[in-house]
Amino acid sequence: MKMKTLGCSGGIGANLRTTTFLVDDDILIDGGTGLSDLSLEELARIDHIFITHSHLDHTACIPLMIDSVARYRSKPIRLYATEAVLRILREHMFNWLLWPDFSCIPSEAEPFVTYHTVAVGESVVLGERRITPIPAQHVVPAVGYHLDGGDGSLVFTGDTTSNDALWDAVNRIDNLRYLIIETAFSDEQKDIAILSKHLCPDLLAKELAKLRRPADIYVTHLKPGEESIIANEVEESVGSFCPKILQRGQLFEF
Repeated sequence: MKMKTLGCSGGIGANLRTTTFLVDDDILIDGGTGLSDLSLEELARIDHIFITHSHLDHTACIPLMIDSVARYRSKPIRLYATEAVLRILREHMFNWLLWPDFSCIPSEAEPFVTYHTVAVGESVVLGERRITPIPAQHVVPAVGYHLDGGDGSLVFTGDTTSNDALWDAVNRIDNLRYLIIETAFSDEQKDIAILSKHLCPDLLAKELAKLRRPADIYVTHLKPGEESIIANEVEESVGSFCPKILQRGQLFEF
């Protein structure tokens, strides 16, 4: 498997894109503003979209993408999320008020989109690729994803706060190679991190202390304008783990 980071910022601005990962050329993990950098041809090749949660920085460009490419496709795009997340998206996004419901366009028999429910611990197998939802704790229903390419695995936590269940799942992954974990706020904003169920460097240190597997660790979702502050605090808090700040365009193979 190959995964390209199309967006990893906690907000927008010049050269900043929100959470979007392209796996091979046919799978998305989330669909934030990073989608806007793909060509129409690249967008049309995406068959599967896995969503961690409903917040706009992870979903904003999915409706626009579907509208842009549906007419060029011969089969529907498969949209995967937990039952709770799908319900939120159908009630508040694909509701004909904010955006059309493409699951019944052009008809229910031949829709542009089909919805598929996933659950924590239950894998979706696409050829030799296995994608499994893992626990997350956020202010809305959320999951992370474990991507298993056979020889190696990558875990993306999604948006989460302190979460023992996450580490129970991660520590069972024998072929873990990469861990991408969010740290949205600086320690000065720890109260906001706790309230919004995100991590800050101090909380990140407490979470990584639960990791029992070797992995290359990447930190994502830093708030715009706070990147250097958060990066310095991450180094001070968890430097022994040799974490790196995730960069747009970064490619992982596993």
